[in-house]
Amino acid sequence: MVYNKLAREYTHLHGEINSLYHEAAVNAGISDSVLNILYVICEKGDRCYQSEVFKLTGISRQTINSAIRKLEKDGLVYLEQGQGRNTIVCLTEKGKNFSAEKIYPLFEMENEIWSEWTAEEQQQYVTTERKYRDALKKHLKNLSNDL
Repeated sequence: MVYNKLAREYTHLHGEINSLYHEAAVNAGISDSVLNILYVICEKGDRCYQSEVFKLTGISRQTINSAIRKLEKDGLVYLEQGQGRNTIVCLTEKGKNFSAEKIYPLFEMENEIWSEWTAEEQQQYVTTERKYRDALKKHLKNLSNDL
């Protein structure tokens, strides 16, 4: 099998980026999944549906449930009943303070990085990532149908 060199580089770059976010989580004293969960909650305005966390992070429901239970125990989030079976995860005051110290600086850092790119570079990056994601979904579906 001959591998496309740029495809491998893309995969390695994604791995390195994930590793850098892991380092950010370690520095914050939290797990990767907790970082991702708090990131989504903050992005959505200090509260969001648990199903959104699953959709936007790609983390398994079991891992999300476990991490949210830990966040509840630590007093960082509380749950509200949403429509139907959908639960809303909300930051407590302690959670808001923790996020202001540990999560929002990531937003600021990312905004700074994006501001260094032209609007065209930003759009091109997002468009290309979306195209890759959509093709990956399609090909993985075809692969699972073939098995």
